[in-house]
Amino acid sequence: MSARPAVTRHPSRIAPAIFELMNPIPYGLFVGTLIFDVTYMSTRNVFWGKGAAWLVTAGLIIAIVPRLLNLGHVWIQRRRAVSRIEKKDFWLNLLAIVAAIGNAFVHGRDAYAMVPENVVLSVVTVALLSIAHIAMAMDRLDLGGGS
Repeated sequence: MSARPAVTRHPSRIAPAIFELMNPIPYGLFVGTLIFDVTYMSTRNVFWGKGAAWLVTAGLIIAIVPRLLNLGHVWIQRRRAVSRIEKKDFWLNLLAIVAAIGNAFVHGRDAYAMVPENVVLSVVTVALLSIAHIAMAMDRLDLGGGS
């Protein structure tokens, strides 16, 4: 019998690359949703309300992949320690997605029945994602500066 060499597991390089590529896209779409919602609120032109509905839906669809990768990174795999900030980032993103789902349902209403809930939910979504992105950026700066 020959002894098999020990297999060392290395962290995936593809998953973080896909996460870093796709994570900012929903944020941009949700910011666009907020801009369209505010524009719709001030102009009452249905075009802006329908555009916001498409943006929030696209943001939710594209948010699936980075959130699943983040779920696996934060809660499932144990190849390295997960910081407190990464866990807070996960929860803030999850809350933002819940707010965006509510916003998608609000955008499903008649165009004139969306205001002001659509703006409130867009602000909540963008605020939560902004806090999460800022916290992660500050955490990366702290890690980079301490080395």
